[in-house]
Amino acid sequence: MKISVAYPPLSSEKGTPLLTQNRQFQWFTNPTYIYPMVPAYAASLLAARGHDVSFDDGIADEKRYDDFMRELVAKAPDLVAMETKTPVVSRHWKIVAELKKALPNTVVVLMGDHVTALPRESMENSPVDFVICGGDFDFILADLADHLAGKLAEMPAGVWRREGGEIVDGGVGNLTHNLDELPYIDRKLTKWERYAYKNGNFKYTPGTYVMAGRDCWWGRCTFCSWTTLFPGKTYRTVSPARHVAEIEHLVNDLGVREIFDDSGCFPRGAWLEEFCHLLIAKGLHKKVVLGCNMRVGELTQDQWHLLKKANFRFILIGLESMSQDTLNRLKKGIQVSQIEETMRMAKKAGLEPHITTMVGYPWESREDARRTIDFAKSLFSRGLLNTLQATIVVPYPGTPLFEEARQNGWLTTENWDDYDMRMSVWKSPISNADVLQFKDELYKAALSPAFIIRKIMSIRDLDDIKFLARAASKLLGHLLNKSRAKGCDCK
Repeated sequence: MKISVAYPPLSSEKGTPLLTQNRQFQWFTNPTYIYPMVPAYAASLLAARGHDVSFDDGIADEKRYDDFMRELVAKAPDLVAMETKTPVVSRHWKIVAELKKALPNTVVVLMGDHVTALPRESMENSPVDFVICGGDFDFILADLADHLAGKLAEMPAGVWRREGGEIVDGGVGNLTHNLDELPYIDRKLTKWERYAYKNGNFKYTPGTYVMAGRDCWWGRCTFCSWTTLFPGKTYRTVSPARHVAEIEHLVNDLGVREIFDDSGCFPRGAWLEEFCHLLIAKGLHKKVVLGCNMRVGELTQDQWHLLKKANFRFILIGLESMSQDTLNRLKKGIQVSQIEETMRMAKKAGLEPHITTMVGYPWESREDARRTIDFAKSLFSRGLLNTLQATIVVPYPGTPLFEEARQNGWLTTENWDDYDMRMSVWKSPISNADVLQFKDELYKAALSPAFIIRKIMSIRDLDDIKFLARAASKLLGHLLNKSRAKGCDCK
């Protein structure tokens, strides 16, 4: 089959859609392009099975919508697959209708976290042919294509469809696939270079992404949209040997200088230690810099040092709030007292920790939000933190937090366009204006004189200068990400 894995451009006064960010969606004033890992695996698996595949990311290619659609229609693929997320799903319904009108014989598929939570909704609101309900939508999409091509007798589980004008409930796809059976991501097919430079997390470019596991071995946080796709009980990894072999290919064959592992949380324990030792044994720690997601309170000091020895640099840690009540309600499974200890251990090992924080919880007071801001400022001023990401908390459909919000009558809107981190979508003791102000204050927490002086003193080479320039540009972009403009069309 001729297949397009597609990201149509979406224009808005809010900026560039960060649709390929593997979890939450945002509009960015200063665009960044992140490798969409599961769709990239889907394209690579489809190609490995003999399908004629194109990876058409009109957003990262910075194409105009009309030009993108004209080119896609000219290709006349047999199947178009689109990943969608809550804040853009209504736009995608319109694009599906446009595609079906222009290419009536083309099959259109929607996949991702939002349609896994609400598969029937998209079937009812658009002429989409299939909706994939399930996290392993790379495996499921490949099986669906094989089925449509006559290579596979049975329709795979998790595929919602129409028969005789009626919607057929396809259930939920299984999460038992062996990740070692996936081919390496075909970097040429997925045009890896377009994601290799415009990414504020990379100090050394070109950079790229890998993914050791699906998705987070904790997998219980009530706010995370990927708990909808991958609850912790289904956590799986590739083998350490396979992961090292893929990194070896990226470094030696493509010249990649920095790699971020986008597993929801990097594998811990024996897996982590075997991976690091294999990486070091092959000498890859001398050729590439690494980064990953990690949870508070999970590594020993020796394991932090081992990560540094393997040449890890950037460590992303979800803090979310300094209120223990909030952490408990989110089922984070951590104690406030562990947060600073984790930062100290990471910094002692010589790593560069980055925290994610959120404001705007419906149960948090101004004092609770202020405590989080003051703590971030303290970490920066004492040299225990390198960077942070601040967002407005959003209850995405499919998450326990969304169900809690609906049951308690907290939601102020179920217009999905508003779920884009530009405004609060539920009742809170803090006004929307205050939430936006607190988010900005979190970003400005880095601007202490002591922190700035340390950054300047840390400059050693041109890579340091370029990285600091990109970081300053991204900080400015985050501070400009305030627009609530809605005067934009589906494009």
